[in-house]
Amino acid sequence: MATSRSGVNRPATRETAIVPARTALLVVDMQNFCAQRGEGSLAKPGPEYAYYLERIETTVVPNLQRLIKTFRANGVEVIYTVIESLTKDGRDHSLDHKHSNIHVPRGSRGGRVIDALAPDDDDIILPKSASGVFNATNIEYVLRNLGVEYLVIAGVYTNQCVESAVRDAADRGFMVTLVEDCCATKTPAWHAAALDTLKGYGRIRAADQVIAELTAQQVAAQ
Repeated sequence: MATSRSGVNRPATRETAIVPARTALLVVDMQNFCAQRGEGSLAKPGPEYAYYLERIETTVVPNLQRLIKTFRANGVEVIYTVIESLTKDGRDHSLDHKHSNIHVPRGSRGGRVIDALAPDDDDIILPKSASGVFNATNIEYVLRNLGVEYLVIAGVYTNQCVESAVRDAADRGFMVTLVEDCCATKTPAWHAAALDTLKGYGRIRAADQVIAELTAQQVAAQ
């Protein structure tokens, strides 16, 4: 930790380990609309979604299940964001989502987190009507109220909503860890390109690394 001119301790590098008591896990858009085969935009997926769906089902979901379980077991906040309008007709959602024909009506099944990653009854779920959770919700206010300074981010798409969350969190002074094998997008090349960009905004880690770090930090704090 480095001390600033104001006397406040600040992490000296973005590679600083998380502090569990000041950390939250943000799960981005792992919902029926865009992360569940046979639902929403994936009701009749074309061949261009083959890699994406396989990665979600064989890599992202199993790793996120372990990550979420570990975070909950250690008393660390798990927060979800989902694409969902504030209205049934979508009149409130962003111009970009209108242009992209993305609409998940308020209260619809598409806006629910997939069953495999179901939130606990007291987890925070933030509906958003644009790609960027920091632009479209009050997440920063919520995180500040929770005392969160370290944000671990996972979900879909790596190069869209996840990338927006990482960039915006870093710009707002949060220490970011992106969990690479808990993210997916439509091609390996897009995923790799996003990671190459995002290493400039936070740490890139695998689920096993984050789990080991969290466990070690909790043991050290006892």
